[in-house]
Amino acid sequence: MLEIAPQLASVVLQESAPAIPPLSAAALGVGLAAFGAGYAERGIGSAAIGAVAEDEDLFTQGLIFTVLPETLVILALVAIFLVQ
Repeated sequence: MLEIAPQLASVVLQESAPAIPPLSAAALGVGLAAFGAGYAERGIGSAAIGAVAEDEDLFTQGLIFTVLPETLVILALVAIFLVQ
């Protein structure tokens, strides 16, 4: 396993040319973060609507839980701006 470590490192680091240009990698990262947040909100939103239908006092808690995955996208955007 240790014999192939230099070859593996050269493939991973792409010493000759990057496999994905930096701006494309940034767009891919933000897009995947947005997809993950949307997937998480799918279940959270339906659960929050059901909870609010049962008890209206849970509206604030449901709203906070629904908005929470969006912080993932905001964090991805901030990280992209910090790296560039």
